[in-house]
Amino acid sequence: MRIGIVGLGGIGGSLAADWRDRGHHILGVSRRAETVDRAIAMGLVDGASVDPAILRSAQVVVLCPPIGQMASVAAQVVPHLAAGTVLTDAGSVKGEIVRAIAPLWPEFLGGHPMAGTEKSGLEAVQRNLFVGRPYVLTPTAQTPPEAIATLKTLIADLGAVAIDCDPDGHDRAVAWISHLPVFVSAALIDACLTEGDPAIAALAQRLASSGFRDTSRVGGGNPELGLMMARHNRAALLNGLQKYQEAIAGLMGAIAADDWDTVHSTLERTQSARPKFVDPPEGQPPQRIS
Repeated sequence: MRIGIVGLGGIGGSLAADWRDRGHHILGVSRRAETVDRAIAMGLVDGASVDPAILRSAQVVVLCPPIGQMASVAAQVVPHLAAGTVLTDAGSVKGEIVRAIAPLWPEFLGGHPMAGTEKSGLEAVQRNLFVGRPYVLTPTAQTPPEAIATLKTLIADLGAVAIDCDPDGHDRAVAWISHLPVFVSAALIDACLTEGDPAIAALAQRLASSGFRDTSRVGGGNPELGLMMARHNRAALLNGLQKYQEAIAGLMGAIAADDWDTVHSTLERTQSARPKFVDPPEGQPPQRIS
């Protein structure tokens, strides 16, 4: 199949690499000529250009620019698509994107591969990044069944697991397990920076190990990606932050009051609940979100 990838960053480049490894013909588009040249040199694409006209022969096109640019990039790409081409995206917000792009192209289907790292650009490209990961599709009543079937075949080629859901339902769910953790993690790092004793701050940095590394990872990622999450999934993220603030206040109150029974019961509850998010039932994909 001839697949166009618009935006050759970490996700776009990883999709390109995996589909090309599986025998598909990959056409890349980037706004920067140096990215085009490097993607070709890295063997991620069969051809690439800064001109979206290269997509005229593509059967499927995946939009992978930053969330805030998704609608404008779609508008630039659509005039170059052949009739019947399946158009999708890889943005981590779906309601806003689906409402903006679906009217532009009848074969549009929102998508979100739930994978990635804190890195960005071609340095973040990883082969087999999507194996075993959820790959969300957000069809509407107007989405052609053929478009859904085509993308599910390509998702299976990645070794990912396709999950269908409503666009706005997707945004509420990822606010909890993807967007909220970015800001919780960022706040953790920011709080550590308030240590006023330079010797203690330096010692903390030397002692930081796997626990801090795990909980701070997404807060140390691409600032632009976090900003786009906040701007384009604002209501759901604010709701999550409010609930998190209430949970923190509850723990603070219990500790201040020497209410160790409440502290213990909270930790027992969270210990019991965590596997539901990270160790799904047999046959279900792991919900590891970056």
